[in-house]
Formats: sequence, C-alpha cells, structure tokens
Amino acid sequence: MGGREATLVLLDENGIRCDGRKVDEPRRIMIKAGGLKNADGSAYIEFGDNKILVGVFGPRDVHPKHMSNTDTGILRVRYHMEPFSVTERKNPAPSRREIEISKVIKEALEPAVMLEKFPRTAVDVFIEVLQADGGTRCAALSAASVALADAGIPMRDMVAACAAGKAADTIILDVNNEEDQAGQADMPIGYMPSLEKITLLQLDGVLTPEEYKKCVETGIKGCKIVYELQRKALTDKYFGNGEK
Repeated sequence: MGGREATLVLLDENGIRCDGRKVDEPRRIMIKAGGLKNADGSAYIEFGDNKILVGVFGPRDVHPKHMSNTDTGILRVRYHMEPFSVTERKNPAPSRREIEISKVIKEALEPAVMLEKFPRTAVDVFIEVLQADGGTRCAALSAASVALADAGIPMRDMVAACAAGKAADTIILDVNNEEDQAGQADMPIGYMPSLEKITLLQLDGVLTPEEYKKCVETGIKGCKIVYELQRKALTDKYFGNGEK
C-alpha cells in the first residue's frame, strides 16, 4: 500500500485512526479473572475484537521425569488459535507462528514467575484465541499473567502488554489488524510496571532512533493502562467491587 493511500486510510487530517481512535488511545479492554473451574487459575480478555481464554495448571509433576529441573520449576506455554478465530478457517494443527508466539510469551513471563520456589515441577499455561484481531500476543500475555496470579503462582509482578507502532508516519498506541497489515511498524511490549522492567520487546518494521524511543514510551504507557485493568480483574474476583 502506497504512503498517500495509507495516510488516507489509516489516519485522517484530524489525527483520527481508521477505527475512530486517537493516536494515543487503546482499544476497549475487558479482563476477567477466573471462569474455568477445572483449571488452577484462569482469565478471559477482550482486547478490541480479540477474545482470548487462558487456563493455568500447576505447579504439578513433570512427565517424563527427566524433563524436570532439580533447581527450579519450568514454565510451559501453548498459544493456540481456534480454527474459527480468523476470517478464513485456520488449520487446527500448530503453525510456525503459534509455536513462535508460545516461545515469546513463555520468555516474557519467566522473569515474573518465581519458578525457583517449586523445583522439579511444571506450570502449564494454555492460551486459546477464540477471535483474533491484531495484537493477540500482547492480549494473550496480559491474560496469562492474570491467570497465573489467579492460580496463586508466586510472582515478582504481573506482565502487562500492549503494542505501539507507526502508521501514516505517526507513532500510535495499540495497533489494530488494519494498521498491522498496512502500517509501517509494529512493536509489541511486555512490561512489569512495579519493577519498571521490559520482558518483551519486538519490532517489525523500520523506525528512526527518535521514533524508536517514542514508540517504546508510548507502548509502556499502554502497558500501564492494561496493568490497572489486570489488578482490577483480580480485585473484583477476590474482594468484590474494586472501589471498596
């Protein structure tokens, strides 16, 4: 897509994006803790039109035994998109993209989870994408953090995630599907706000050093918005109305 056409489609002269948002405005976000009675912990997130369910099991014995670690627990993550989650039916078999995102989310969660407290065990995180609309890895990572906390897994902090990017030569917060496809850059960020540490940072696209810095700052602002909603989800479940 050419630059002029992209500008017309993705950002109008008033700085309003193709879905009606301002450049620094996230999509509608709803997070709910719990919901799966057979899981040790669970969470459901709606992030724009993304709908994702996460179940956490563990700590539990590792099978086969030789896969366990005597010094620490292990974290296993499976990110899976349902065949009906996208416009054209997806093959149910794990794709290379799903395997990659499973690894990315696992590595983004590991700094937050105190795995050393339960050696020789495993914590399993199952992520099911029911409906996809751009930014599923960030939404899935945010929901997985809530599900881990709901399971009572000791954590240094929750990981909140949000993507920033560049479309129509402008840095934007929370990249949607259209902006991901036709935009100039996409930067998913995972962040632990209490510790001020980034656990995930990827970049697809080209940015100048100044744009890169602004993109990181914009993404972290989005992560802080998500973090408050993560905390509210847990407070609402365990203490009723969070305003009490």
